Amino acid sequence: MSGVKIAGVGKGLPKKRVNNFELESYIDTSDRWIQERTGIKNRYISTGETTLDIAYEASKDAINKAKIKLEEIDLIIVATVTPDCFTPSVACLLQGKLGLGDKKVMAFDINAACTGFIYAMKIAKELIDGKQSKCALVLGAEILSKVVNWKDRNTCVLFGDGAGAAILKESEEESILYSMAYSKPDEKEFLHINSIGVNNLFCKNENDTHLTMNGKEVFKFATSSIKYSIKDILEKSGLNIDDIKYFVPHQANYRIIKNVAVDLKIDESRFFINIDEYANTSSASIPMALSEMYERNLISNGDYIVLVGFGGGLTWGASLIRWVS
Repeated sequence: MSGVKIAGVGKGLPKKRVNNFELESYIDTSDRWIQERTGIKNRYISTGETTLDIAYEASKDAINKAKIKLEEIDLIIVATVTPDCFTPSVACLLQGKLGLGDKKVMAFDINAACTGFIYAMKIAKELIDGKQSKCALVLGAEILSKVVNWKDRNTCVLFGDGAGAAILKESEEESILYSMAYSKPDEKEFLHINSIGVNNLFCKNENDTHLTMNGKEVFKFATSSIKYSIKDILEKSGLNIDDIKYFVPHQANYRIIKNVAVDLKIDESRFFINIDEYANTSSASIPMALSEMYERNLISNGDYIVLVGFGGGLTWGASLIRWVS
């Protein structure tokens, strides 16, 4: 065994699909305003489903597509900024819901915001390469509808709920050729979600827990970090732009992706885009995109794909993968 194969991908969604016209009933906005600024038409919003619920659905989908036995899984990593509770982690709860409570599994959550799946996949590969795991379930899962401010029309229309999952397993073939993940402190709080605040014997400081975002600054950071990540990963891998079949960016805003495509002189058709259907699902957007690409038969054995993310923290990163059927 010498590599790590992406054996299967899957996604999970809440049942309720909400289009822009329905949002007009609740928020001072319009379908035209949202589409022109973001490219978003629809999103899925929880009506009671938890982060665990949709993570479970994505996991089952990925496990079925990978055609593995459930008991093969010995590592679960969930990337999320919207866990159902501080502890237990979504990963530990998922271990139980999958029926793996009696198995020797290492399960934990990570928070790298919208770059979370890139981080989680890198961690899983290194654990498998280091012989500490043989088969990993890696997810990005978010119920962002519980942290957005539904009175802030500039941000609430951008986000949706969803989960994406991948099975990574020890293999003679290598799917993940190169990964990079970086961070720097967001000292000006361009993208921020407060905790519930301090409330102890000596100090009370209840915070507004809603997501806040400086859209202009996030746009600048997003475009620069995506361009840097693509150039960096191609340089380190020795490949060039023409070798890549698809670029799969975090789905934050269509205008961000278009800007990158123009600046790097890459035909926009080579960027997989599904933000129109799901909106920004943070750490879930990249694995959900991979799952949809698989379902639509857009990727074939041997195809090179670049996954690229950016998010709060600030974080950014990319993975170069070679699809192995």
